[in-house]
Amino acid sequence: MAGAVAAAAAPSAGIELNWPMTSFSRNVPLLAVCQALMMSSNSLIGATSALVGLEIASDKSLATLPQALAMVAVMLTTVPAALLMQRIGRKRGFMIATLFGATGSVLATVAIIKAEFWLFVFAVALVGVFNGFGNYYRFTAADVSDDAHKSRAVGYVMAGGIAAAFVGPNVAELTRELVPDAPFAGSYAAQLGFYVLSFVAISFFAFPRKSENSHARSETPARPLKAIARQPKFVVAVICGMLSYAIMSLVMTATPLAMQSHAHLFEDTSFVIQWHLVGMFAPAFVTGHLIKRFGLFYVMLTGVLAGFACVVINLSGTSVGHFWTALVLLGISWSFLFIGASTLLTETYREEERAKTQSANDFMVFSAVAAASLSAGAIQTSFGWQAINISVLPLLLIILISLFWARRQLLR
Repeated sequence: MAGAVAAAAAPSAGIELNWPMTSFSRNVPLLAVCQALMMSSNSLIGATSALVGLEIASDKSLATLPQALAMVAVMLTTVPAALLMQRIGRKRGFMIATLFGATGSVLATVAIIKAEFWLFVFAVALVGVFNGFGNYYRFTAADVSDDAHKSRAVGYVMAGGIAAAFVGPNVAELTRELVPDAPFAGSYAAQLGFYVLSFVAISFFAFPRKSENSHARSETPARPLKAIARQPKFVVAVICGMLSYAIMSLVMTATPLAMQSHAHLFEDTSFVIQWHLVGMFAPAFVTGHLIKRFGLFYVMLTGVLAGFACVVINLSGTSVGHFWTALVLLGISWSFLFIGASTLLTETYREEERAKTQSANDFMVFSAVAAASLSAGAIQTSFGWQAINISVLPLLLIILISLFWARRQLLR
């Protein structure tokens, strides 16, 4: 990788000498801002979409369908997004993506006012298209950083989502009654501002030649995806990324419905989702340092143990305190596992293999997330909160087994 960077920088001595930290210090904070805005939008959807669905859907078991189809949209967008940004550059791709998010916000507002459930589903799916692009923020941060800063860059960008813990749920709560007789319509109108600010932030990106040049050549030809996917590192990265995100999505998506079924106020639900997001993103400030000091295995093992602790607490009670503690642990579990998996994936490809490897990984990850989100409403309404939590235990066990399998080979 270092050789490819040097080769890409060769046309300019200034770029060769200053590229790693100049690019890191300029672009990573901007990527963190964009991540914060994207996750603020997602946290608003996470706190409200199931409740909106419950209000305007004729079939209440479809309450989580909007968020689930948003994940399907993410899944279907990952490969086209990677190919488009390989062709036109990530900056232009990210800017185009904001148009989908903005359109989704406007249509969601109209759908809630008119009580049109399927229009609301379509609107939230458009936000999912934006997220299909935005999920490349973390890989972009790694790609504009040298090898010594990759895990920190991924962590710092993911840490940008800490703002989402406070912005998204609070915007939802403050604007919930802004439009009379249409709860949360004002929330989705306010969501439009996230995409306007994202467009502005993206306009300041200044990617080095290496990041935008999708046709950079190396001395060896690019390997087929099958060869890349056979690497143990790739297998472990995909398993951990896919299942950790699916677990988080399943439990988080069902939480608003579970809390409402136990007669908790929306303010309590907003509080729990807010602190769940703190658990997701606050550790990202130090995850890169922890990985460098203790290694991927121990950081990711801690994530698995936090996941098991979340399940135990959720099964032991349904007070606000139980939901709060469990969802914070769920966020920490996701943070350690997903950042660890994303870091591990960056070690499996060369520059010319970047787009297809990242898109294949995210396609599999968000396929699992879409399935989890689609299942959440049906499991919660048909079988209840305990069934949600019991269903994630096999997934945590698979992650645990994969980590111990990889320990001797990869994560020493």
